[in-house]
Amino acid sequence: MWSRSASLALILAAAPVLAQEGDIALAPEPEWLSETLLSPHGNIASSALPSDITEMPIGAVSLDAVGLLTPVQTGLPADLWAGSDSAALANLFRAQPTLGLPAVQDFTTMLALAELNPPPDSTAEAELFLARLDMLLSRGAIDPARALMERAGPTAPQVFRRWFDVTLLTDQPDRACAAMRANPDIAPSFPARIFCLARSGDWSAAALTLGTGEALGFIPEAEVELITRFLDPELAEGEALLQVALAPSPLHYVMRVAIGERPGAGQLPLAFAHADLGDVAGWRAQLDAAERLARAGAITPDQWQLIYTSRVPSASGGVWDRVAAVQAFDVALLAQDTEMVARTLPDAWDAMHEAGLEVAFAEAYARRLLGLPLTNAPAQLAREIALLSREYETVAQMAVPQSARERFLFAIARGQSTDTSPDGMIERLIADVFSRVEMPQRYASMVGEERIGEALLRASLVLSDGADPVDLRDALALFRALGLESVARRAALQMLLLDLRG
Repeated sequence: MWSRSASLALILAAAPVLAQEGDIALAPEPEWLSETLLSPHGNIASSALPSDITEMPIGAVSLDAVGLLTPVQTGLPADLWAGSDSAALANLFRAQPTLGLPAVQDFTTMLALAELNPPPDSTAEAELFLARLDMLLSRGAIDPARALMERAGPTAPQVFRRWFDVTLLTDQPDRACAAMRANPDIAPSFPARIFCLARSGDWSAAALTLGTGEALGFIPEAEVELITRFLDPELAEGEALLQVALAPSPLHYVMRVAIGERPGAGQLPLAFAHADLGDVAGWRAQLDAAERLARAGAITPDQWQLIYTSRVPSASGGVWDRVAAVQAFDVALLAQDTEMVARTLPDAWDAMHEAGLEVAFAEAYARRLLGLPLTNAPAQLAREIALLSREYETVAQMAVPQSARERFLFAIARGQSTDTSPDGMIERLIADVFSRVEMPQRYASMVGEERIGEALLRASLVLSDGADPVDLRDALALFRALGLESVARRAALQMLLLDLRG
């Protein structure tokens, strides 16, 4: 059972994350990427000789500079990476968690999509660009990852490898194969070549390639069995189902689907959950996928809400009870029935707390909730929900606080110091952050050395992955000192409300 309150409790108990100069453990690329290319993958040395000098044509754009969001859109300086090296930034992106505070998740996703000047040591290998992609893919954010790759042009082998997998997971295999055939710089692996030959209808060539790859030892025995069944499903009639790998590649996954042995995506990496969003997967699989992706911020609250309210649940328990609670509230809200909303809101909110979907629910419903003349406890709950949405400042400006706790929350939502002395460790450290704006000493040297983006990535890790109270305070204070006020306020409110709900 997902519990964001338990997650935040672990944050306080965990060992401090190194927010200053400490090394971040090297994070590898996602292990589920398909071996679609014959060229070497990753940063594996193939020679002990010194590396060649990298040359780029004058005026060529580095992949590390490619983004979807301009500095005007993000509000970030173009030289955010100016003083950092690519390897440190790449490790920090890959170290970002799949699940964390939603405000921090949104911020690091924005960083991954930002159009910024490349680091001084940027090379044609585009280490930073690949790490940005891998962070998005690990969170299941495959649509923005694909858009980023297509903006860059997925011709470089390492980029194409990821683009190929994303097209498979979004049910566009023919597009992936057409691009592979059209790109002379891509040397497909035997399984990828066989798959694309079969997709084009050339079954005899696919079978011949399978025999050749098996004879040369280029295809493992377990993979030979899968490909054989993919090419001729009748051969497997009466045979036991194939064993499901813990982390199958997208290429293996689509082959399994094609032979009628669709693995459930619930236990697979987040990127695979997109394959269960379609109607062919069934509504239960859609619901599970939508919950997982909404928690990670990989689909919009509107996408999650649409799946949640698309049909009437025919069973009870677990996700069905959550769906029923949200649908009862949704109907009451659509009818503008204030009394019914007051009755159904607590159950819907408890269901969302159980699933870790509080922020998705708040984004989907807060604005309409604020328009109803609710009173007493339902009104207080509606204000709390709104504070978890992008309407946080609106409710703090318009509503009259009904308790000392609300006065404290509203002050944080407005970015102001509070005149109350709150109880609790989290409340006190947040009150300290909002009592003044100053650069924390532990980040000052990084900022002074123009390693601003690196400092922000380290602070993001602190807020989402684990730290002691002093580290949390300094991480929040950094965002405020750099003018990222909205991130600081939203993160603080989520720390308060998501924890106190427990």
